Amino acid sequence: MSAPLETEPPLARFRVGDRISVRRAYPPGHIRTPWYIRGCVGIVDVLYGSFRNPEELAFGRPGLPPQPLYRVRFQQTAIWPDYAGARHDTICLDLYQHWLEPA
Repeated sequence: MSAPLETEPPLARFRVGDRISVRRAYPPGHIRTPWYIRGCVGIVDVLYGSFRNPEELAFGRPGLPPQPLYRVRFQQTAIWPDYAGARHDTICLDLYQHWLEPA
């Protein structure tokens, strides 16, 4: 009997409302986390569930174990200090757990 393809996803480390920081990393290859958001602090808005890791899938690997995916909200002024819009403007990004750390 062969082993099942799926593995248990890691437990979600963050909950809605948690402050997180995006890892400041610059690995080579196909990366799904924009460079401009790395090192920024945001708030978890939604936990979508766990999905295969698209960074691994891009290289033809199985993308396992699945990774929790979050929608994270950031203040525009926290990302771009010279942002000229309203001070309460935000941007939301979908980010996988392996890119996030507690703030």
